[in-house]
Amino acid sequence: MTLAPDRPVAVPVSPCARPRRVVIGFALAVGLLGLSVAASLLVGTREIAPGTVWNALFSPDRTLTDHTVILDLRVPRTAVGLLAGLALGLAGALMQGVTRNPIADPGLLGVNAGASLFVVAGIAWFGVTSSLGYVWFAFAGAAVAATIVYLIGSLGREGATPVKLALAGTALTAAFTSLITIVLLADTEAFDRYRFWAAGSLVARGLDAALPLAPFILVGLVLAIVAARMLNALALGDDLARGLGQNLITARIVCAVAIVLLCGSATAMAGPIVFVGLAVPHVARWITGPDYRLIIAFSALFGPTLLVLADVLGRLIAQPGEIEAGLVVAFLGAPVLIALVRRVKLAGL
Repeated sequence: MTLAPDRPVAVPVSPCARPRRVVIGFALAVGLLGLSVAASLLVGTREIAPGTVWNALFSPDRTLTDHTVILDLRVPRTAVGLLAGLALGLAGALMQGVTRNPIADPGLLGVNAGASLFVVAGIAWFGVTSSLGYVWFAFAGAAVAATIVYLIGSLGREGATPVKLALAGTALTAAFTSLITIVLLADTEAFDRYRFWAAGSLVARGLDAALPLAPFILVGLVLAIVAARMLNALALGDDLARGLGQNLITARIVCAVAIVLLCGSATAMAGPIVFVGLAVPHVARWITGPDYRLIIAFSALFGPTLLVLADVLGRLIAQPGEIEAGLVVAFLGAPVLIALVRRVKLAGL
């Protein structure tokens, strides 16, 4: 009797593998977030010992210069990074889910450009100078841009396909960027105020800029959690989602409101930062699989971690100066975008 040649045997994946991976990933995500916060408080042009940082946080003495640096400079910029990163990470996850587009991002679909255009209008024509003033213009601009992109992308027989949405977002971004340039060239004072904000910086953003916008981000977070189960249904396609009893209009409205709140708040707070919303959901999806309840949770951790670490890296690579966090994220995000365009399949969403 002859024996059949050896063949590779398929080893079934343990049903516990995914939960174990999620638990380990969650622990690592929380640990990375904590390390990023610690690094943001410790690293800067002024060297401050860890013990001094601890004392500044828990027994501050305003007569000490090091304590003042920690409390007035590093704590506020860390808070802004956490809030803006949270908002952008969640917004990216929601946009990729609701459009079923693997390269959806507030920057790539024109939402940031719309918010920026309206903020420029507020600066140039209404003399707005505060983050709380910016946010209302940012909300309006984000909503207008999202509506225009969706309407243009919906034209034609196939409806709002990922490719059409991406093309519409790119075209709208180009148009809005041109309008921004026209407004700024006509108003040098507005240009001086805008250029620093537009770089996507966490510098010179105090708690007075972050705390008034925190409630909007909190509402966006709650809506994102509510939308997670809806996105799981939408990922199956419109027909199957309807068959499961999902109201598509309600789902998209909830996601749209959350995206506008999150993108508008982040843009008003830290400027038009791109690629955070693109990369973060894919990292989360690699750990969690396609369940948007977990993707939303992990995006809420990875978003602030990425932005705060980008800010820390910007302080280190250009001493004694620093590079804005938005520029560092853009530099890191470009290879991610190229890799996604080449490798990610829509079915993977």
